[in-house]
Amino acid sequence: MSEKKLAIIATKGTLDWAYPPFILASTAAALGYETEVFFTFYGLQLLKKKLDLKVTSLGNPGMPMPMPMPVLVQALPGMQSVMTMMMKKKMASKGVASLEDLRELCVEAEVRMVACQMTVDLFEMNPSEFIEGIEFGGAATFFEFAGESDICLYI
Repeated sequence: MSEKKLAIIATKGTLDWAYPPFILASTAAALGYETEVFFTFYGLQLLKKKLDLKVTSLGNPGMPMPMPMPVLVQALPGMQSVMTMMMKKKMASKGVASLEDLRELCVEAEVRMVACQMTVDLFEMNPSEFIEGIEFGGAATFFEFAGESDICLYI
């Protein structure tokens, strides 16, 4: 029997959307899956050396809030920083690993992390901003792997 494969497309660059690809990839690798994550568009933020990700409740009506908050209040200047601080505090209090730690777990577990070259070029990003050990490739690179994967997730 051949090794199982998990392919993930990571497209979001906010704090709350950064956790799923790293949690799923590191868990799959620990379970013996050959794992690849293709980071494209805003998901490329997850590969930057310095993670400065924010969270917002705008556009996310399912986000649990400590109290009901009208959209107008959520849009006020500084609310994104408040929401980010609240999320980080909540995660730390529940023992959730940091993004940096989860990403490092993926590196150590040899999860293949591919930055979308087209998006890097489109947004004129400097490859030196990204962590070591990632690859650069296009959609065809991803499809080579995803086409043979047992599970393919879009996050």
